[in-house]
Amino acid sequence: MKFSIKLVLSTMIVLALALGFSGFYFVNYVFETSLDREVGQALDESSILSFAFETAALNVPLKYSVLPDSVVEEIASKLEMGGQGGGRLLRIADEEKNILYTSGGFTADEGVLAQTDEHTKSYRVIRGQDSYYVHTCVSINALNRILYLETMKDVTGVFTERAMGFSLYRKVTVVILLTGTVIMLFIASFLTKPIRLLTKATRKMAEGDYTYRARQISRDELGQLTGDFNRMANALEENINALEEEIEAREEFMGAFAHELKTPLTAIIGYADMLRSHKMDEEKSIMSANYIYTEGKRLEAMSFRLLDIIVAKQEEAQLQETPVGELFAYLQEMFAEKKDADIRFIHEEAVVRMEANLIKTVLVNLIDNACKASEPVRMPAAGEEDIAADEAAASGGKAGVVEVTGQTVDDGYRIAVRDYGIGIPEAEQGKIVKAFYMVDKSRARSKNGAGLGLALCAEILKIHHSQLQIESKVGEGSCFSFVLAP
Repeated sequence: MKFSIKLVLSTMIVLALALGFSGFYFVNYVFETSLDREVGQALDESSILSFAFETAALNVPLKYSVLPDSVVEEIASKLEMGGQGGGRLLRIADEEKNILYTSGGFTADEGVLAQTDEHTKSYRVIRGQDSYYVHTCVSINALNRILYLETMKDVTGVFTERAMGFSLYRKVTVVILLTGTVIMLFIASFLTKPIRLLTKATRKMAEGDYTYRARQISRDELGQLTGDFNRMANALEENINALEEEIEAREEFMGAFAHELKTPLTAIIGYADMLRSHKMDEEKSIMSANYIYTEGKRLEAMSFRLLDIIVAKQEEAQLQETPVGELFAYLQEMFAEKKDADIRFIHEEAVVRMEANLIKTVLVNLIDNACKASEPVRMPAAGEEDIAADEAAASGGKAGVVEVTGQTVDDGYRIAVRDYGIGIPEAEQGKIVKAFYMVDKSRARSKNGAGLGLALCAEILKIHHSQLQIESKVGEGSCFSFVLAP
């Protein structure tokens, strides 16, 4: 059953109970008030009749010392005929409560008479065949006699009014409930609209449409729930996208890893098979062994880099305050013997929080990549010297130069490695930190590269709460930088 229908039914049940109890109380209150008024009038009328009887008894001739029964009947007859409409219903009994006179139609039993004495008044409401009466009984002191006067007052109208009141109230209640049901259906539909929108959004997301959002149409608690749901959906979509990207990256990683393993292994197996199955001269044997050695070293380097990446992802760096001068001194000493590149170190003195060995690994990789990017792809052939000269001029005369700089910035200490080599296309700049990704695969493999160095750098910088920033332009060089917190 829909929530809106439950809301309408529960409201109508409460309303029906409220109307039923309140209607019963109201009609019954009016009835009891009217009945009490009729009882009061009946008792007053009974008192008036007893007074009239006593007055009439005083007018009896003095020859009677005790009021005879015949006079009692005569006075009672006159009192009966004196009522509105030509008659009253009354009954008179003597001292022994023997009936002396009874009006025609007086059908009450003697229960009230039996419980009345000369000092009390009694009454009760009785039901006749089709009518209701107030039956009263009072004592009369007339000419040394104690008589009992009973009356019956018709109060059928009060009971009829009560029945009509209940009937009318039932009809009014039915009309109110029907009207209220229609109104509550509209109200419930309006109040539960945010729930329906949330249900639709949930169903859409369950079907895989993570971009669908519930429309917020109110500012109440349901509106807040809708807003919270949309924020949850945003977070869920981001997590799912991240998971999909991670899965895609893993698939790419596995494919690239398999390919990178296949290439050197094919060369190793091929040249090993040649050495094993063919008798070759010394020069070819040395060449084959050299290929096997080179590809084996590339496999070894790739395995070490993969191990470094795995360790970097799992490691929690112990950051310590380290003078930058020590870092640059280490780099200058390490690359002092490198003759194929002009590496220039410029830095400002500062103390930075870092894990020195890991940052050294990052800078060694970046400087090594910069040196490789600065090397010419091939030697200029005859007649191409002018072209090489033009390329050197385009780089501002800095071809083969690698600059390593360190300077204090607003948010920390920035270390940059700049080269003036081949540069990286803009479309490739967001991908080069992925494992096994290489812009120029043939060039990278010729230098024993496997596309893991920058991936390792990115992971190390993550545990330093930093990231690798890349600025590059094809033909003009690249600048790799990162900022460390002070």
